[in-house]
Amino acid sequence: MKTKKMKRLSSGLQKQAKRSIHVKGKWKAIELDPTLFSEEGMEGLVCFEELTNYHLVDSEKAAAKEAKELKKKEKRKPSAISSEDSIQPKTAKKSNKKKKNKQKQQIENETGKEPDTEPSSQLPTLESKKSSQDKGTKPPKKQTKNWTNAALSGSNDKDADVGAWKDLFVPSPVLTALSSLGFGSPTPIQALALPPAIRDRMDILGAAETGSGKTLAFGIPMIHTILEWKKGLDKSVDINTKLTTEVESLYLPTLKSENDAESITEEEQEGNIDAEEEQGEGDSDENASEHGSEEEEEGDEDQTLGCVQVIENAEFDFDATAEAEKKPDQNQPLLGLVLTPTRELAVQVKHHIDAVAKFTDIKTAIVVGGMAQQKQRRMLKHRPEIIIATPGRLWDLIKERHPHLLNLRQLRCLVIDEADRMVERGHFAELESLLEMLNTVHFNPTRQTFVFSATLTMVHSLPTRVLQKKKNLDQKAKLEILMEKVGIKAKPKIIDLTRKEATAETLTETRIHCQKEEKDFYLYYFLLQYPGRTMVFANSIECIKRLHSLLVILDCIPLPLHASMHQKQRLKNLERFAERESCVLLTTDVAARGLDIPDVEHVIHYQVPRTSETYVHRSGRTARATKQGLSLLLIGPDDMMNFRKIYKTLGKDEDLPMFPIETKCMEVIKERVNLAWKIEKIEFHNSREKKHNSWLRHAAEALEVDLDDDLLLGGGRDEEADREMQKTVKVMKKHLKYLLSQPVFKNVIKTKYPTQMGKLSLPHMPRSGMESALTTVSIQKKKQKLKRCQKKQKQKKDRLKQ
Repeated sequence: MKTKKMKRLSSGLQKQAKRSIHVKGKWKAIELDPTLFSEEGMEGLVCFEELTNYHLVDSEKAAAKEAKELKKKEKRKPSAISSEDSIQPKTAKKSNKKKKNKQKQQIENETGKEPDTEPSSQLPTLESKKSSQDKGTKPPKKQTKNWTNAALSGSNDKDADVGAWKDLFVPSPVLTALSSLGFGSPTPIQALALPPAIRDRMDILGAAETGSGKTLAFGIPMIHTILEWKKGLDKSVDINTKLTTEVESLYLPTLKSENDAESITEEEQEGNIDAEEEQGEGDSDENASEHGSEEEEEGDEDQTLGCVQVIENAEFDFDATAEAEKKPDQNQPLLGLVLTPTRELAVQVKHHIDAVAKFTDIKTAIVVGGMAQQKQRRMLKHRPEIIIATPGRLWDLIKERHPHLLNLRQLRCLVIDEADRMVERGHFAELESLLEMLNTVHFNPTRQTFVFSATLTMVHSLPTRVLQKKKNLDQKAKLEILMEKVGIKAKPKIIDLTRKEATAETLTETRIHCQKEEKDFYLYYFLLQYPGRTMVFANSIECIKRLHSLLVILDCIPLPLHASMHQKQRLKNLERFAERESCVLLTTDVAARGLDIPDVEHVIHYQVPRTSETYVHRSGRTARATKQGLSLLLIGPDDMMNFRKIYKTLGKDEDLPMFPIETKCMEVIKERVNLAWKIEKIEFHNSREKKHNSWLRHAAEALEVDLDDDLLLGGGRDEEADREMQKTVKVMKKHLKYLLSQPVFKNVIKTKYPTQMGKLSLPHMPRSGMESALTTVSIQKKKQKLKRCQKKQKQKKDRLKQ
């Protein structure tokens, strides 16, 4: 009876192993002391086997998957069910069992395994192989909704030929990612930067125009170095596992090596088999009678009795095991660090690196200000290989001594994006201390440094009063200063693809000269006449707030973006701007650098930037990746000084063309904007008064002090005065609504009303939306050239006459 119980136990163990464990390795026989078989309850045992390489599987989920697959197979193969099959279900079960036995025999023949090995150990291995293949071929996870998704699609062909990338030493998983993204060929900066970075492991200083693909120029070499580091780590782990000594058991004799276990003498095996046969013949009949019903009910499972398979330290599918599997490797160091000047640029760089590394197991994390610090600490606990960060928040976490940031000596790649802005004096104090730490305490001689910017080699000409004391910096001197600050000691590879003008070739630049008060008129005129994706840049947050409230009143629905906004709202506005075909983004220089927003048609400089670098980066939000774009400068009297500086630094030979404006419709536009100004001023003053007065009243109540009306803004107006003010605002809004309903520009009108001339009599107005801003500027350029040619011809004729 004891032997029967043991056999039932063994079969139950095997069933449980089938259901909850995927066997990856082989069952290994354990040599036992023969005296162990003479103990009570051990008479039916023949051998012990152990399994060390296996994978835990949720039995319920696995059963559900198998049921779904069976249903799919039945649907694909049309089966004609006869009446005989429905009457005799037992024969069907037997036939199914025979088919499965045949399939097992075929599998044994294909895999070349001996027939003595147990099928319970073979089938899970095949299932594990299939599951591993399925895991390898699984499609990548869907990308989160952000403005970078549209920019990441290089072309409509999602399986592009990547033959042009293969000569650049790009790893194969990155090639598959590039093919899926549609990037068939590299950009010039990528073609020049990848071979020295990947093959020669050189430091790179790269300068190229905006929208030229600089992110992948440093992202792909970083992924390559991490993959190579992981390959070296795997090799060292394999060597260590071969050299590890086996732990002696307290209860069993010392285990021999695999070769010793396999080289058991044939006599010992035959003796064990004879003992099994003697006991098996006596017990087979009893077991057949007891388990006959079980075989009919569970025909799909084969009960191989006679052996017990021992699983040491077996773990089952509980929450604790799932958490243990998810725990990251505590020895995983930080291998790549990317530093960016703005939070939005850090988010974008992360999405681009994730897209290229989606067929690898490389993890990335973002560390920026404005987001929850606790969440970022949790992300760093997973020990990502790459961190994309802004200097301030990263330095805070380093000072807190986060475990993943304690040892930066193993850092293999350091990237400083938009380096000329990052290294400027007084902007990023944390970056100086961070670079000092990386170059002294946490110095790694094998670390590779990447420095990229569109204005890396731009040189300013100093005024005459300063030239007496200082010399003009040339490009070489500027790069040497930058290398000294960053800590590049060896000779780096310098790649400069910038033009003399520093802007993209496909960018069309124009200007409008006007008074400071007239800028709103021309801005509103442009937004009405040329709808599309437009970015409006200003130098101050107050200006952006005022423009936002004004354009909301004029029913333009703009989206603001500036540093005093919450980070989530900033990212949401960027997503909305990228989704809408015709939209206006009012922003400061926060969005000037690096952001790759797709299909931006126009960039308007409401205020002329203070530096030429800022002008180049602002204008670089449009005309990206060989697409056309327009940059418009609104130049007031206060902006002339900055405009001349930019004009001189960029070395513009010709005058910027004037943007053509239809002066006939400006009166209507001025009427609308002036009315919107009045409404905005009243609402602004009312809101400011309410905030100020409510704060004073709450403070007076808390202190139990009487409040004088002189302290209140507006002199403590009565409720009647407030009602009258509200009425006037309502009347003004109603009048503005009527004005907005009237057409400013002439559209193609279709009417069913008969007229005397056959056309509807309308005042002469310019057409709206018939021509883009680029075409109007190009027409204007042609007209100016014709005028110049005509002037020159007249001058020649006058000279000839004289």
